[in-house]
Amino acid sequence: MRITVIEHEAEAGLGYLAQWLGLDCEVVRPYLGEDVPARARDGLIVLGGAAAAWEDERSPWQPATRDLLRRAVDDAIPTLAVCLGAQLLTMACGGTVERGENGLEVGAREVVALPAAASDRLLSGIGRAVAVQYHQDAMTRLPDGAVPLMTGSQYPNQAYRLGEAAWAVQFHPEATPEIFASWTADSDLDAAEDLNAEVKAAESALVATWRPVARAFAGVVRNG
Repeated sequence: MRITVIEHEAEAGLGYLAQWLGLDCEVVRPYLGEDVPARARDGLIVLGGAAAAWEDERSPWQPATRDLLRRAVDDAIPTLAVCLGAQLLTMACGGTVERGENGLEVGAREVVALPAAASDRLLSGIGRAVAVQYHQDAMTRLPDGAVPLMTGSQYPNQAYRLGEAAWAVQFHPEATPEIFASWTADSDLDAAEDLNAEVKAAESALVATWRPVARAFAGVVRNG
């Protein structure tokens, strides 16, 4: 079994997921000139990045990534789309992504499970949890047929499932404290040090919550 991974930039890699999945990952780096494949292998992960989901001139591989995501949903390939990846999935399947009206959501922030999460293959067992956030764009209208799974106070659409085996999460289950600190280091955030400390303090809770989710996703890849 092998998972196709689309990495949009070197600073936004698999992080924790590389340890937790227990499956081979074929990482595609289009920012280095590698071609986005037409179809995924046994599973698909599309990671985050700094570009907006509509900024194809900034990241010219995004149309191919949206096509890949759309085919994965149609073919029921197990898919996990993270932050920008979630927004690309949303656009690819007919939803809407816009610049968020509520500003930058950043740091260790609470997400809350919706009723449908109780029976979800990935998110069952989660009630309220802490997740790493770093985004200012928002999924404002989900694709037709999407099942909302998690919400938050700043932006309501935090996770959903589409079709048989595609999940979109606005937050970053893969982000280690070190990855998050690398993002704030490249920012002009006045509170960067406090945010870094906040994420570091939440590390054990992040691992306890999102490692089982990653392993559940790997189980879907293995067993369908």
